[in-house]
Amino acid sequence: MSKFKIEKGVSRINRVKLQASIEEPVAAELALMCEWSNNDRNYVVNELLRFALSQDADFQAYKESAASSREARAQETAPSVRSRTSVAAKTDGAVPEPASGVRQ
Repeated sequence: MSKFKIEKGVSRINRVKLQASIEEPVAAELALMCEWSNNDRNYVVNELLRFALSQDADFQAYKESAASSREARAQETAPSVRSRTSVAAKTDGAVPEPASGVRQ
């Protein structure tokens, strides 16, 4: 198991908004950790979540299988798109235009 570490005074990163409600005791501990580390709350929450996610073996296994299945789906669709475009390119000039309904 790795060790959780928060660097003091390092809290400037790009963020995406996430809204969540947390229990009061957790919020109090979070505020204390922010004070102790001299970091803003967003940074501390990000570090805690990053650490927790990296420690959960079941989640990491799921993450890898999800990534490989996304990769497999991308590889499955790419050849079919390529084959359809190559077939269309081969037949574009070879297909005769339909005859008009007028006979002479």
